[in-house]
Amino acid sequence: MTAFLRPARRRVLVGGVGLATAAFGGVAAFRAMAGAQGLTTRTRTGLAFGTTVALTVAGPEPSAFDAALSDGFAEIRGVEDAASLFRATSALNRLNRAGHLVAPPSHLTTLLRFALDLAARTGGAFDPTVQPLWPVWAEAAARGERPDPVSLRRATARIGWRKVSLLPGRIVLEPGTAVTLNALIQGYAADRVMASLHARGITDAFVDTGEFGAAGTHADATPWRLGIADPRAPDTLAAVIEPFTGFAATSGDYSMSFSPDRIDHHIFDPATGRSPKGVASVTVTAPTGLLADGLSTSCMVLGLERGRALVARHPGCAVRFIDKT
Repeated sequence: MTAFLRPARRRVLVGGVGLATAAFGGVAAFRAMAGAQGLTTRTRTGLAFGTTVALTVAGPEPSAFDAALSDGFAEIRGVEDAASLFRATSALNRLNRAGHLVAPPSHLTTLLRFALDLAARTGGAFDPTVQPLWPVWAEAAARGERPDPVSLRRATARIGWRKVSLLPGRIVLEPGTAVTLNALIQGYAADRVMASLHARGITDAFVDTGEFGAAGTHADATPWRLGIADPRAPDTLAAVIEPFTGFAATSGDYSMSFSPDRIDHHIFDPATGRSPKGVASVTVTAPTGLLADGLSTSCMVLGLERGRALVARHPGCAVRFIDKT
């Protein structure tokens, strides 16, 4: 069995005169029309969370764009410093290595508090302590195998959101516990970026941190549009959300997998240590990126009926499932 561990970027449309299949595409196509109306747009891209991120802003005052975009990327770096597993020096990595952390940064406590609350609300279907499963699956896949039952049992015995104590001024993990916030961090970053843009007076923006946020419209007054990738042909679209405002997150079996048939992928059922079956992808729209991100992962584990029931309990949220085929 071959390990397929390359992350696949989720494709989106950013509506306007020109359509594109990336969040930062299509800018040149509508710049001429926007310029004729006295409006401009600017996009800045970078690397974060192990992928490409892009921030697009539009409006009549381009002199404000550079500062706003710099603030947005500063927010992303702050979130990475606190909770990214891709950054060896992050507070989360230090917590996992030591088993405890004194004076944790506010981003980490906010994310962890949300994660533990969501774990309780989903009966453990969402669990931030599934991190011990990752090396078990990655190492087995590198050998062309699946993990043996003993290794899986040992890893799942280390899972349990109640093994995390979020105390005033410190975080403590039970021995053997490790935390991942990868199912939340990109949605949370989208929240932070959008808030920083609004603080600079930017009311029209499209944020792609790996999950998505949109406010206002394009510079040409057309609505933002978000395309949902077909999980079996990720370069094509299964649906389009139009107009798109607020936040959206997608979880899917195609983003990172341990097998070419996508039966084994990066989303784990905490109860079994294996990937949930039945759903190929889930897209959730929500008032915040953090909520959208957490619900989309939860729905992958819960499946169609229980996932829909979960989302229905959250005002302002909607869910789109794509079944495995």
